[in-house]
Amino acid sequence: MPKKKKTKKAKKTKVQNKQKSSVKLSEKKSSIPGQEEKPEIKKIKKQSTEKRIYNLKDFVVYPKHGVGKITAVEKAKIGEIDIQFYKIFVEKEKLTLTVPINQQSKLRPVASINQINKCISILKTKPKIKRTMWSRRAQEYDQKINSGKIYELAEVVKDLNKNSDIIADQSYSERQLFEKAYERLKSEFEAVIKTSPEEVQKKMDKALGRTAISESAE
Repeated sequence: MPKKKKTKKAKKTKVQNKQKSSVKLSEKKSSIPGQEEKPEIKKIKKQSTEKRIYNLKDFVVYPKHGVGKITAVEKAKIGEIDIQFYKIFVEKEKLTLTVPINQQSKLRPVASINQINKCISILKTKPKIKRTMWSRRAQEYDQKINSGKIYELAEVVKDLNKNSDIIADQSYSERQLFEKAYERLKSEFEAVIKTSPEEVQKKMDKALGRTAISESAE
């Protein structure tokens, strides 16, 4: 008698296994037809977007190039995907960037007035004197300039400021980095404060203690 019970259980499990395998096969077969693949294609066709939306003539900051102005919002079809992108003109570099809307994490809006005021207070502080090799410091400064973070940019300007226009006081590479950081910061000040480049330069030079230099240049 116990042998018969085992055979009945074995038969049941075999039937259940067959049913499971048939369900799996039917699932595999059902995924093959084109009708069930359509929703997946639709998902790919729709370009994912990020929350922030910029408008025409908005100023934005692209970390590696600095402040730019949105000149157009355009559409293009690549394969079956419709893509929207911003056209951004960077005046300082005479460069037009094409940035897809779904990759706008690289962009940031220009600073607020409060952030500009904080930058001015950073420029007024004493520069940090580092004892490390110049090649290492230059790399750090370059990374800060290209980070797109305005406070880090202000720190580079402050640390490389020599309060002097005498070329002997700075190495060529040091002067280049200072000018790059200075111009990046100045262009963002201009976009936020909305005054003439001359007025912005005076404001920055005053904070850096370079007023004597700018006066002698005039």
